[in-house]
Amino acid sequence: MPVEIDIDERNVTAYIFGEIDHHNAAGLRNEIDEAVENAYPEILVLDFGGVSFMDSSGIGLVMGRYKLMKSLSGKVIIQNAPKTIKKVMRMAGIEKLLSGESKKEGALV
Repeated sequence: MPVEIDIDERNVTAYIFGEIDHHNAAGLRNEIDEAVENAYPEILVLDFGGVSFMDSSGIGLVMGRYKLMKSLSGKVIIQNAPKTIKKVMRMAGIEKLLSGESKKEGALV
């Protein structure tokens, strides 16, 4: 899977690599959800630094993880998104959804 997961006391960080499309979105969702459900973090960080392409499946990935973390009273931070990925997220309105929750430098707000 094109994701590496780091878990610490309060955070789960998912470093995502390659393309996020309908071919691999389900696998990404499963790995990230499993880590969140096992660690029960306060914050889920989705690091898009290694993402080269994202379609609407990536938007669904973010929205689903947002809903999961909200159900756990947690927060989502999106960080290191390349300009093209930020543009897709802004067009989808994701920055409004996450606005005010992200305090990390380099995070999409």
